[in-house]
Amino acid sequence: MSSEEEIRRNSIDQQLADAGWSQEKGNLRTEFFMRKKSTHVHESGEEYSNRSSEDQRRFADYVLLDEHGNPLAIVEAKRDSRSPLEGMEQAAEYAESIYEQTGKRPYIFLSNGDEIYFWEKDRYPPRKVSGFYTTQDLRDLEQLRLYSQPLHLFKPEASIVERAYQERAIQTIIDGIKQKKRKFLLVMATGTGKTRTVIALIDLLFRAGWIRRVLFLADRREL
Repeated sequence: MSSEEEIRRNSIDQQLADAGWSQEKGNLRTEFFMRKKSTHVHESGEEYSNRSSEDQRRFADYVLLDEHGNPLAIVEAKRDSRSPLEGMEQAAEYAESIYEQTGKRPYIFLSNGDEIYFWEKDRYPPRKVSGFYTTQDLRDLEQLRLYSQPLHLFKPEASIVERAYQERAIQTIIDGIKQKKRKFLLVMATGTGKTRTVIALIDLLFRAGWIRRVLFLADRREL
């Protein structure tokens, strides 16, 4: 069993370096200091923040920074005998503190050195990933977050699908995305327009700004 400090030094540091993050490059901070904003009210009715309280101090294990020194993501580390997901609550508090200070919500990574989870908190629950994202990966995600539009504003293109059950299938998936789901399985009989249904869904997500690339796998060359 390794301590959290050993896990960081022996495993997570290297994994971050492999993705282009390091203190030498200036895009990585360790033991990032934060204060949780505590709001009080004077007798005059004006708000002020009590920043002298010891219990307001907190440290994120790692903070990943952009070229201007602004936080892009935080990494919460756990020892290898514990699940990375045990750090969810603490990481969420750190992310909220950064939001209070900067007005931007950082992405969250949870790791024990063996497993890494990525948490896009405002969209999806944590999901297991193969490694830490690069600066460009996080920039791409940030662009999607900034410019994507609410899905309910968009309808399937009538020139692609025209059958009611196809539209219902697409709407079911859209409803699932709103509920922070990421995986869906459509079961449709031969000749019912599976390909058109999927193409219409992809078109809708493109128009809404939710996706930039799609991998479409088909079992026939004709497709």
